[in-house]
Amino acid sequence: MTVIQVGLVDKTGKLDPDLVQSAAAALNIQVTRDLPQFWPAVHATVIYLPNHKKTPSGVWPVQLVASLPPGEGGYHLDKHNQPYAKVLVTGSDGWTVAASHEILEMLVDPFGNRLQASRSIEIVNGKIQDGPSEFAYLVEACDPCEADQYGYSIQGIAVSDFLTPRFYDPLPTPGTRYSFTGALKAPRQILPGGYISWINQETDEWQQLQYLDAKPKIVDLGPAKGKSLREWIHTQNHDVKGLRGPEQVSAKPQNKALFDACSVRREALSAIATRRAKLAR
Repeated sequence: MTVIQVGLVDKTGKLDPDLVQSAAAALNIQVTRDLPQFWPAVHATVIYLPNHKKTPSGVWPVQLVASLPPGEGGYHLDKHNQPYAKVLVTGSDGWTVAASHEILEMLVDPFGNRLQASRSIEIVNGKIQDGPSEFAYLVEACDPCEADQYGYSIQGIAVSDFLTPRFYDPLPTPGTRYSFTGALKAPRQILPGGYISWINQETDEWQQLQYLDAKPKIVDLGPAKGKSLREWIHTQNHDVKGLRGPEQVSAKPQNKALFDACSVRREALSAIATRRAKLAR
Protein backbone atom coordinates (compact mmCIF):
# COMPACT_ATOMS: atom_id res chain seq x y z
CA MET A 1 0.00 0.00 0.00
CA THR A 2 1.39 3.38 -1.04
CA VAL A 3 0.89 6.20 1.47
CA ILE A 4 0.89 9.74 0.12
CA GLN A 5 2.55 12.29 2.39
CA VAL A 6 1.38 15.89 2.30
CA GLY A 7 3.46 18.61 3.95
CA LEU A 8 2.01 21.86 5.35
CA VAL A 9 4.59 24.65 5.26
CA ASP A 10 4.43 28.34 6.21
CA LYS A 11 6.16 30.34 3.47
CA THR A 12 5.14 33.67 5.04
CA GLY A 13 7.25 33.23 8.18
CA LYS A 14 4.57 35.10 10.11
CA LEU A 15 2.22 32.40 11.37
CA ASP A 16 2.41 30.98 14.88
CA PRO A 17 4.31 27.68 14.42
CA ASP A 18 2.12 26.06 17.08
CA LEU A 19 -0.98 26.93 15.03
CA VAL A 20 0.48 25.54 11.80
CA GLN A 21 1.57 22.39 13.61
CA SER A 22 -1.90 22.04 15.17
CA ALA A 23 -3.49 22.54 11.75
CA ALA A 24 -1.27 19.83 10.25
CA ALA A 25 -2.26 17.46 13.06
CA ALA A 26 -5.98 18.19 12.53
CA LEU A 27 -5.69 17.78 8.77
CA ASN A 28 -3.89 14.50 9.34
CA ILE A 29 -6.88 13.30 11.37
CA GLN A 30 -9.21 14.39 8.58
CA VAL A 31 -7.33 12.46 5.88
CA THR A 32 -6.73 9.35 8.01
CA ARG A 33 -10.07 9.17 9.86
CA ASP A 34 -12.76 11.01 7.87
CA LEU A 35 -11.77 10.81 4.21
CA PRO A 36 -11.12 7.03 3.98
CA GLN A 37 -14.61 6.28 5.30
CA PHE A 38 -15.93 7.32 1.89
CA TRP A 39 -12.82 7.34 -0.31
CA PRO A 40 -11.12 4.10 0.85
CA ALA A 41 -8.53 4.12 -1.93
CA VAL A 42 -6.93 7.21 -0.38
CA HIS A 43 -4.04 6.43 1.97
CA ALA A 44 -2.31 9.58 3.15
CA THR A 45 -0.85 11.52 6.04
CA VAL A 46 -0.28 15.23 6.64
CA ILE A 47 2.87 16.48 8.36
CA TYR A 48 4.16 19.88 9.45
CA LEU A 49 7.24 21.11 7.57
CA PRO A 50 9.10 23.50 9.90
CA ASN A 51 11.70 24.61 7.34
CA HIS A 52 10.16 26.44 4.39
CA LYS A 53 13.41 26.09 2.46
CA LYS A 54 13.28 22.28 2.43
CA THR A 55 10.66 19.91 1.01
CA PRO A 56 11.51 16.27 1.78
CA SER A 57 11.60 13.82 -1.11
CA GLY A 58 8.18 12.41 -1.97
CA VAL A 59 6.21 15.01 -0.01
CA TRP A 60 3.47 16.98 -1.78
CA PRO A 61 3.74 20.49 -0.30
CA VAL A 62 0.85 22.78 0.59
CA GLN A 63 2.42 26.22 0.86
CA LEU A 64 0.91 28.96 3.01
CA VAL A 65 1.72 32.20 1.19
CA ALA A 66 1.14 35.93 1.78
CA SER A 67 -0.03 36.76 -1.74
CA LEU A 68 -1.22 35.09 -4.92
CA PRO A 69 -1.02 36.49 -8.44
CA PRO A 70 -4.37 36.21 -10.30
CA GLY A 71 -5.10 32.62 -11.22
CA GLU A 72 -2.13 31.18 -9.32
CA GLY A 73 -3.88 29.95 -6.21
CA GLY A 74 -4.96 26.46 -5.37
CA TYR A 75 -3.81 23.32 -7.12
CA HIS A 76 -0.76 23.03 -9.41
CA LEU A 77 1.55 20.46 -10.95
CA ASP A 78 5.29 21.11 -10.69
CA LYS A 79 7.74 20.65 -13.59
CA HIS A 80 7.85 16.93 -12.78
CA ASN A 81 4.01 16.74 -12.84
CA GLN A 82 3.79 16.24 -9.07
CA PRO A 83 0.94 17.95 -7.18
CA TYR A 84 1.39 20.93 -4.90
CA ALA A 85 -0.86 23.72 -3.70
CA LYS A 86 -0.70 27.34 -2.58
CA VAL A 87 -3.01 28.71 0.10
CA LEU A 88 -3.45 32.40 0.82
CA VAL A 89 -2.89 33.63 4.38
CA THR A 90 -4.13 37.14 5.21
CA GLY A 91 -4.34 37.29 8.98
CA SER A 92 -7.58 35.37 9.53
CA ASP A 93 -7.94 31.68 10.35
CA GLY A 94 -9.83 31.01 7.11
CA TRP A 95 -6.67 29.52 5.63
CA THR A 96 -7.24 26.29 7.56
CA VAL A 97 -10.47 25.62 5.62
CA ALA A 98 -8.71 26.52 2.38
CA ALA A 99 -5.79 24.19 3.18
CA SER A 100 -8.23 21.40 4.01
CA HIS A 101 -10.03 22.02 0.70
CA GLU A 102 -6.83 21.83 -1.33
CA ILE A 103 -5.51 18.74 0.46
CA LEU A 104 -8.77 16.82 0.11
CA GLU A 105 -9.05 17.58 -3.59
CA MET A 106 -5.38 16.77 -4.13
CA LEU A 107 -5.83 13.34 -2.54
CA VAL A 108 -9.11 12.42 -4.21
CA ASP A 109 -7.76 13.41 -7.64
CA PRO A 110 -3.97 13.87 -7.46
CA PHE A 111 -3.43 14.90 -11.06
CA GLY A 112 -6.53 17.02 -11.62
CA ASN A 113 -8.08 15.15 -14.54
CA ARG A 114 -10.50 12.70 -12.94
CA LEU A 115 -13.96 12.66 -14.53
CA GLN A 116 -17.13 10.97 -13.30
CA ALA A 117 -20.13 10.41 -15.55
CA SER A 118 -23.54 11.09 -14.05
CA ARG A 119 -26.91 12.56 -14.92
CA SER A 120 -26.87 16.07 -16.28
CA ILE A 121 -28.21 19.01 -14.31
CA GLU A 122 -30.05 22.11 -15.47
CA ILE A 123 -31.69 25.19 -14.02
CA VAL A 124 -35.46 25.55 -14.35
CA ASN A 125 -37.25 28.53 -12.81
CA GLY A 126 -34.16 29.34 -10.76
CA LYS A 127 -33.83 25.85 -9.30
CA ILE A 128 -31.29 23.11 -9.97
CA GLN A 129 -32.76 19.84 -11.18
CA ASP A 130 -31.75 16.73 -13.10
CA GLY A 131 -31.62 17.05 -16.87
CA PRO A 132 -32.27 14.51 -19.63
CA SER A 133 -28.65 14.04 -20.71
CA GLU A 134 -25.39 12.95 -19.05
CA PHE A 135 -22.32 15.01 -18.14
CA ALA A 136 -18.74 14.04 -17.34
CA TYR A 137 -18.11 15.92 -14.08
CA LEU A 138 -14.67 17.00 -12.93
CA VAL A 139 -14.19 15.34 -9.55
CA GLU A 140 -13.48 18.19 -7.14
CA ALA A 141 -14.17 16.91 -3.66
CA CYS A 142 -15.09 20.22 -2.04
CA ASP A 143 -16.47 22.62 -4.66
CA PRO A 144 -20.22 21.83 -4.36
CA CYS A 145 -20.08 22.39 -0.56
CA GLU A 146 -17.00 24.61 -0.29
CA ALA A 147 -18.48 27.59 1.60
CA ASP A 148 -17.08 27.74 5.12
CA GLN A 149 -20.58 27.70 6.60
CA TYR A 150 -20.57 23.95 5.89
CA GLY A 151 -17.18 23.32 7.50
CA TYR A 152 -16.54 21.55 10.79
CA SER A 153 -13.97 21.48 13.57
CA ILE A 154 -11.22 19.00 14.38
CA GLN A 155 -9.37 19.76 17.63
CA GLY A 156 -10.09 23.47 17.28
CA ILE A 157 -9.13 23.68 13.61
CA ALA A 158 -11.81 24.54 11.04
CA VAL A 159 -11.79 22.19 8.04
CA SER A 160 -13.80 21.83 4.85
CA ASP A 161 -16.76 19.57 4.19
CA PHE A 162 -16.29 17.20 1.23
CA LEU A 163 -18.53 15.14 -1.01
CA THR A 164 -18.72 11.35 -1.05
CA PRO A 165 -18.72 9.14 -4.18
CA ARG A 166 -22.49 8.75 -3.73
CA PHE A 167 -22.75 12.38 -4.85
CA TYR A 168 -22.74 11.00 -8.40
CA ASP A 169 -25.56 8.48 -7.84
CA PRO A 170 -28.38 8.65 -10.40
CA LEU A 171 -31.06 8.99 -7.71
CA PRO A 172 -31.21 9.86 -3.99
CA THR A 173 -31.66 7.00 -1.53
CA PRO A 174 -32.71 7.20 2.14
CA GLY A 175 -29.89 7.24 4.69
CA THR A 176 -27.17 8.06 2.15
CA ARG A 177 -24.53 10.67 2.94
CA TYR A 178 -23.58 12.81 -0.02
CA SER A 179 -21.07 14.87 1.93
CA PHE A 180 -19.19 14.13 5.14
CA THR A 181 -21.17 16.57 7.30
CA GLY A 182 -24.46 15.72 5.62
CA ALA A 183 -24.85 19.26 4.28
CA LEU A 184 -25.44 17.83 0.80
CA LYS A 185 -28.83 16.13 0.84
CA ALA A 186 -29.01 14.70 -2.69
CA PRO A 187 -26.84 13.74 -5.66
CA ARG A 188 -25.45 16.66 -7.67
CA GLN A 189 -26.80 19.22 -5.21
CA ILE A 190 -24.84 22.49 -5.25
CA LEU A 191 -25.02 24.53 -2.06
CA PRO A 192 -24.99 28.35 -1.96
CA GLY A 193 -21.41 29.55 -2.41
CA GLY A 194 -20.42 26.44 -4.37
CA TYR A 195 -20.04 25.36 -7.96
CA ILE A 196 -19.47 22.33 -10.18
CA SER A 197 -17.77 21.89 -13.55
CA TRP A 198 -18.38 19.38 -16.33
CA ILE A 199 -17.81 18.61 -19.95
CA ASN A 200 -21.01 18.64 -21.98
CA GLN A 201 -20.46 15.54 -24.09
CA GLU A 202 -22.98 16.69 -26.67
CA THR A 203 -20.97 19.84 -27.48
CA ASP A 204 -17.53 18.68 -26.22
CA GLU A 205 -17.13 21.94 -24.30
CA TRP A 206 -16.85 22.77 -20.61
CA GLN A 207 -19.59 24.35 -18.55
CA GLN A 208 -19.95 25.34 -14.91
CA LEU A 209 -22.89 25.80 -12.58
CA GLN A 210 -22.19 28.64 -10.16
CA TYR A 211 -24.37 29.22 -7.10
CA LEU A 212 -22.87 32.54 -6.08
CA ASP A 213 -25.89 34.82 -5.85
CA ALA A 214 -29.48 34.32 -4.82
CA LYS A 215 -30.02 32.15 -7.91
CA PRO A 216 -27.66 29.68 -9.59
CA LYS A 217 -26.52 30.06 -13.20
CA ILE A 218 -24.72 28.01 -15.83
CA VAL A 219 -21.80 29.55 -17.75
CA ASP A 220 -19.94 28.28 -20.80
CA LEU A 221 -16.17 27.90 -20.37
CA GLY A 222 -15.33 26.59 -23.85
CA PRO A 223 -12.76 23.89 -24.63
CA ALA A 224 -10.04 23.15 -22.06
CA LYS A 225 -6.52 24.23 -22.99
CA GLY A 226 -3.18 22.98 -21.66
CA LYS A 227 -2.59 22.31 -17.95
CA SER A 228 -4.54 19.78 -15.93
CA LEU A 229 -8.31 20.20 -16.02
CA ARG A 230 -8.44 21.38 -12.40
CA GLU A 231 -5.66 23.92 -12.85
CA TRP A 232 -7.37 25.19 -16.02
CA ILE A 233 -10.72 25.48 -14.22
CA HIS A 234 -9.07 27.46 -11.39
CA THR A 235 -7.58 29.80 -13.98
CA GLN A 236 -11.04 30.39 -15.45
CA ASN A 237 -12.47 31.04 -11.98
CA HIS A 238 -9.99 33.57 -10.64
CA ASP A 239 -11.90 36.65 -11.88
CA VAL A 240 -15.46 35.35 -11.40
CA LYS A 241 -17.34 37.92 -9.34
CA GLY A 242 -18.76 36.49 -6.12
CA LEU A 243 -16.99 33.14 -6.35
CA ARG A 244 -15.90 32.14 -2.86
CA GLY A 245 -13.26 29.58 -3.68
CA PRO A 246 -10.52 28.59 -1.23
CA GLU A 247 -8.68 31.89 -1.70
CA GLN A 248 -11.79 33.93 -0.86
CA VAL A 249 -12.62 31.77 2.15
CA SER A 250 -9.03 32.17 3.30
CA ALA A 251 -9.11 35.96 2.94
CA LYS A 252 -12.62 36.66 4.23
CA PRO A 253 -14.12 33.77 6.18
CA GLN A 254 -17.85 34.16 6.78
CA ASN A 255 -18.60 31.48 9.36
CA LYS A 256 -17.73 33.53 12.45
CA ALA A 257 -19.40 31.08 14.82
CA LEU A 258 -17.21 28.21 13.61
CA PHE A 259 -13.96 30.14 13.86
CA ASP A 260 -14.84 31.60 17.27
CA ALA A 261 -15.65 28.15 18.60
CA CYS A 262 -12.40 26.80 17.17
CA SER A 263 -10.41 29.57 18.86
CA VAL A 264 -11.98 28.82 22.23
CA ARG A 265 -11.30 25.11 21.85
CA ARG A 266 -7.65 25.70 20.87
CA GLU A 267 -7.14 27.80 24.00
CA ALA A 268 -8.60 25.03 26.15
CA LEU A 269 -6.45 22.38 24.47
CA SER A 270 -3.36 24.58 24.86
CA ALA A 271 -4.02 24.93 28.59
CA ILE A 272 -4.40 21.16 28.89
CA ALA A 273 -1.16 20.60 26.97
CA THR A 274 0.73 22.99 29.23
CA ARG A 275 -0.60 21.28 32.32
CA ARG A 276 0.23 17.81 31.00
CA ALA A 277 3.80 18.89 30.28
CA LYS A 278 4.21 19.97 33.90
CA LEU A 279 2.82 16.67 35.19
CA ALA A 280 5.37 14.79 33.10
CA ARG A 281 8.35 16.41 34.85
